[in-house]
Amino acid sequence: MSRSQAADAALVWNTIVWGSTFVLVKNALAGISPVLFLALRFSLATAILLVLFRGLGKGPYTGRSLAAGAVTGTFLFAGYLFQTWGLRLTSAPKSAFLTGLNTVMVPLLAALVYKIKPRRSELLGVLAATAGLALMTLQGGAGSGSVNRGDLLTIVCALAFAAHIVTLGHFSEQVSFELLSVMQVGVAALWSLALFGWVEPPHWQWRPSVVYAILITGVLATAVAFTIQAWAQQYTTSTRTALIYMLEPVFAVITSYLVAGEGLSARAAVGAGLILGGVLLVELKPLNPRPHPFG
Repeated sequence: MSRSQAADAALVWNTIVWGSTFVLVKNALAGISPVLFLALRFSLATAILLVLFRGLGKGPYTGRSLAAGAVTGTFLFAGYLFQTWGLRLTSAPKSAFLTGLNTVMVPLLAALVYKIKPRRSELLGVLAATAGLALMTLQGGAGSGSVNRGDLLTIVCALAFAAHIVTLGHFSEQVSFELLSVMQVGVAALWSLALFGWVEPPHWQWRPSVVYAILITGVLATAVAFTIQAWAQQYTTSTRTALIYMLEPVFAVITSYLVAGEGLSARAAVGAGLILGGVLLVELKPLNPRPHPFG
């Protein structure tokens, strides 16, 4: 297995972890305010990474490398913050769809950063995957086609996550993944700790569901997952990373079927097929076989 294939497989693992913890987090938020939850989650993850890497990890500890961690950490925190705010004002399916729009934004942002045009296969791939995501998450009904304040907040969240993927990809070849991992998670923790007291009235109930959610998301979904992403983006493109992350609802449906026996509707099956087709378009590049500067 090549490093590129290993990186893609590692990112798929991240989608499985994040998809399986969504319900866990949603249940926990009934007993703790969102920004306080983020503060505890990111603080735990930072402590774990500092122990694991015996500090900030490999250097160089230049102003540029530390700025890279600060920028990626700020975008990471902004994505989670606006997603949480938006989810309180819109439905979970619309939140999932709008957050997934970061896949469309990534090639456009990457074109600005790398000064290259997205290829036709990439553009068609993200459009096909976005259409598939809409089929899987937007089930119609009242309000599904309207835009409210929560939707706008979630669109900002998608833009922040897209910027996080692009900037992480940009700096991953220049800064060690250990340093990027610790810095971005640590900066997100600092933002959370600085804001939870006045952004919203903090409250918590130390239920088992809250404690389990903090432990599981702090370790697996944050410390491990974002270390994996920082490593993997050295060997894969930002667009491919975003497309792989769109597999999350596909794995969610598969897991739901295996665990709860919930069948896959024809609409969801078509959506899953479009997402997989979009990923294959970006991966195989049948329309543009010419070499790409970033894989």
